[in-house]
Amino acid sequence: METIRPKIGVGVMIINKEGKILLGKRKNAHGDGTWSFPWWHLEFNETVEECAIRETMEETGITIKSITMGPFTNDIFEKEQKHYITLFAICEHDEGEPKIMEPKKCDGRERFKRDEFPKPLFLPIVNLKKQGYNPFK
Repeated sequence: METIRPKIGVGVMIINKEGKILLGKRKNAHGDGTWSFPWWHLEFNETVEECAIRETMEETGITIKSITMGPFTNDIFEKEQKHYITLFAICEHDEGEPKIMEPKKCDGRERFKRDEFPKPLFLPIVNLKKQGYNPFK
């Protein structure tokens, strides 16, 4: 029997000058209909920072700066039978206006204050909040 191992996801908390975080509404993937930070798979031979920069541009059309590593979560999506370790990167919005570059994967992007996130939230964010993590401290 083949051993199935967790995959590595990277969640990118993009904070703008007003202190709001960019979220997108997921579609056509696990967590469909939930609000999430821009989130992707870590590729072979890629750093978390490289993944955050590359995928933020590909998914939102914006550039980021001042990337720091945040916490991680252990995320088991029971319904979808998927298991992820999510590594979080915290960064500042550098340039560009957020766009929906892949409309098959995202149903809208908005910025929210940390204490005013919409619901439902993507499981890694739910687990992050359970840890009491605050990117603004």
